[in-house]
Amino acid sequence: MAKKRGKEPLEFRNTALSDALQTQDMAAVAFALRHGPTVVPLMAPGDRDNPLDVGEVWTYRDPNTGDLALLLFSDAKHKPAALPPAVALQSPGALRAFLSAHGTAITTVFFDIAGPHPMQATPDEVIRALDA
Repeated sequence: MAKKRGKEPLEFRNTALSDALQTQDMAAVAFALRHGPTVVPLMAPGDRDNPLDVGEVWTYRDPNTGDLALLLFSDAKHKPAALPPAVALQSPGALRAFLSAHGTAITTVFFDIAGPHPMQATPDEVIRALDA
């Protein structure tokens, strides 16, 4: 009997970030962000033939307030099905660059918003964690 494979390869996760979110340990979350990738939903996937093109990162705009949120995931399995289906792995440097470029527009960053262990931070807090 052949094994079924899921749509997302197993490497679309950061186990250290999952563990840190489970314990809600900010120092461990910062370490995981600095030393591993973060799963981001994409509005449009990148060009498979260009490893530098990861695609266009999807952000959520609250229809009532207009606030913009960045949703990050420790594992692609934690991304709600209602979000765009494509995901990418963001390196710590790419995440830092994205937040530096868009941090003034983004009001909050959610980690694993639908669980199992959600956490929220400001863009500045995430940048400080990446820079530590």
